[in-house]
Amino acid sequence: QLQAYGGGLVQAGGSLRLSCAASGRTFSSYNMGWFRQAPGKEREFVAVIGWSGGFTNFADSVKGRFTIPRDNSKNTVYLQMNSLKPEDTAVYYCAAAPKTYSGSYYGASGYDYWGQGTLVTVSS
Repeated sequence: QLQAYGGGLVQAGGSLRLSCAASGRTFSSYNMGWFRQAPGKEREFVAVIGWSGGFTNFADSVKGRFTIPRDNSKNTVYLQMNSLKPEDTAVYYCAAAPKTYSGSYYGASGYDYWGQGTLVTVSS
């Protein structure tokens, strides 16, 4: 089970850190991703981190502004969002894909578990 939290209202240019806490003992066996869905739009990939933190990847729209650290001792993955823009406004979801998954991390189909989403609103 994944629990995402930390969303809120922030001004453009500000920062926000989302957290996703996982229950269970196998968190370190999963690659963790963040997706977002803006009103009227489809869910889109934001970022992914490998099970050991060995790799990360980001959507072009957030590259250089967002990071995705994880702490396996706390069963938690984060999404640190800096230099936020109004177009970052969306519901953000965390998701878990098994480390044995060999497909693309950019689509939702590779992820077995999803958090409930947390709303981020960036005002201009």
